Amino acid sequence: MSSQSVKTQKQDAENHSIIKSKSMSSRQTKTAVRHPPVYRMASKRGLKTCENSLERMPAEIILKILSYLDAGSLFCISFVNKLFHELSNSNSMWYQFYIREHTKKKKANQEDHMAGVQERPKGYWRNTFFKEIAGLNVNKWRKKLKRIDPYSGLPHHTEEVLRSLCITWEITVTDGRGRRSTFEQSHASFSSTAVFVFWGAVSWPPFNQLTSLELRGVSRVPLDCPAPYRPGWKSDMSKIKLQGEHSELCVADKIIKMLYVGQGVTLGFWQDQCGIAFVIVNLHNHRLVERSLHASVSPRTATGVSALFDDVDPEYGLHGYSAYIELHNTVRVIMSDRFSQLFCRRDQISDGYLPLEVISENKRSLNTQLVGDVSLPWRTEALHGTIKDCCMINLTVWDEAKQPFWCVSAPVVMTKANQDTVSYDFGGERFSILYQDSEGRVEMRLKQMEYKEQYFVVNLVIYISVAKVNKHFGRDY
Repeated sequence: MSSQSVKTQKQDAENHSIIKSKSMSSRQTKTAVRHPPVYRMASKRGLKTCENSLERMPAEIILKILSYLDAGSLFCISFVNKLFHELSNSNSMWYQFYIREHTKKKKANQEDHMAGVQERPKGYWRNTFFKEIAGLNVNKWRKKLKRIDPYSGLPHHTEEVLRSLCITWEITVTDGRGRRSTFEQSHASFSSTAVFVFWGAVSWPPFNQLTSLELRGVSRVPLDCPAPYRPGWKSDMSKIKLQGEHSELCVADKIIKMLYVGQGVTLGFWQDQCGIAFVIVNLHNHRLVERSLHASVSPRTATGVSALFDDVDPEYGLHGYSAYIELHNTVRVIMSDRFSQLFCRRDQISDGYLPLEVISENKRSLNTQLVGDVSLPWRTEALHGTIKDCCMINLTVWDEAKQPFWCVSAPVVMTKANQDTVSYDFGGERFSILYQDSEGRVEMRLKQMEYKEQYFVVNLVIYISVAKVNKHFGRDY
């Protein structure tokens, strides 16, 4: 045996690398990965030699070895083995993965790209590879979202795009000591205008100790491993402070009481323990894919679009509105309708709001009937029930250019209203549904048919903040 080969064997014995040659059997590879040896500090020269040899190894062999790693082994090797940790950012190795995946979909000239491999920052080709197999092709899914549903006025393929990109949502709560707990969604249901996300089967920290709640969109790479260990990207969507008192108590039954904390987030509490039972988040479909992905695709959040100033039309920003309103719960749609040609005159502006009259009691032909009763079914692993006189509202208001102007997705409560007027068409009781935030409010009046559990919307007015109108249209009303 030559001295050179003896020297090579000695170096291999000292390095203790788990990455073996092609002759290594599948069984031996699994054994080496499941029982990683204790690593000694290797010299920089040894690390460089092993790294070069691994970079020359075909991508198929490396992928096969990586496929044998479970979560525990990967965690141990990444932190104990300095070499493997450095290789996780190796542009040369991950570029092989990227080229192989990319050539499946489109022929690429590998020689044209190799010149710029090492010029990229560390981890560049790793992120590019994961985005490639995750399907984060911005042009592809934006093209799908250009098709608009003629009834709801929102992108028709929102649910399809969200599912194809493996997008889910998670909640992180922080207590007064800075301790953070993250929970993944239990399930999500889709409608034509919004996504209803539910968190239930978890043990929540005590609510009186929590200071904030954060909502993130999560896009994970579709790999064959448990979801929590898949690589992916997270996008910050909202952060809500939980300190202080919240007066927006929605409604309660014998088991659950609900508290709306804003930005579509509702907390359900146990009546006897005041602990969190579940969390509900309503996400409006307008730019939902972008909001759930913007940290993955672009470091900047998408900004709102303002209308161009029109100095010819003296009433610009007061007319040409359209609205789509939907009441629903976790099971069915209770009411949905679209209204157009909404307007407001200058002399109707008062208290900082532009009123848009959608349904009037004077026009009986516009009265809209509700399907079934207003209620919100809920379910956890142990219990289930139904909260009466509560549901979700999804509202979309478009401007004259058919651009979404005001979007709402939140819980609302139906309450008894004062019998201030006499109606000869409906002999039952009067009810009201109200919603309000910093950009506007919605006032809905309902009447119940006598001896029947049927409700009709007899009055509906949408109030939009004058400040929002002035900012969007460049006016000074």
